[in-house]
Amino acid sequence: MLKIEEANSIQNFIEIEKLADIIWREHYIPIVGKPQIDYMLKKFQSAEAIKEQIEVGFEYYLIYFDGKPVGYISIKPEINALFLSKIYVLSNHRGKKIGKSAMQFIEAKAKGYQLKNIRLTVNINNTNSIKAYEKLGFKNVGPLVTDIGNGFIMDDYEMVKLVKS
Repeated sequence: MLKIEEANSIQNFIEIEKLADIIWREHYIPIVGKPQIDYMLKKFQSAEAIKEQIEVGFEYYLIYFDGKPVGYISIKPEINALFLSKIYVLSNHRGKKIGKSAMQFIEAKAKGYQLKNIRLTVNINNTNSIKAYEKLGFKNVGPLVTDIGNGFIMDDYEMVKLVKS
């Protein structure tokens, strides 16, 4: 059974930090390398970083499957779109329609905020995720290169999905 709950305590943030450490190291080290992942986990996915992001308008949610935390979501309402900052599921829980259910949850959030689009960024070499987003109705709107400090960049595509009302 799937359940998505708002992350609003330091215990939740620590749980997300642990999930991020597992998921990011497994998925992204082959794409961008260990030094960049070490840096990004500390800068963006530590419990303290998550707390700071929530203070500036991001929302975090834990995804539970059969009562166990298996992933997380982060979104931020913007003027014209709901920014899907993060959607991650442990590899051994992929293929169980968790991502699809999470996306339905995100679309409901966008509708609740009366936003007509969901936008996200995805690494240009993350081909499996790009294909999955396309299957879910996202369109690639072009490259987006972001300097994240410490000599690292994020070389992404921006993808947008129209939310049907």
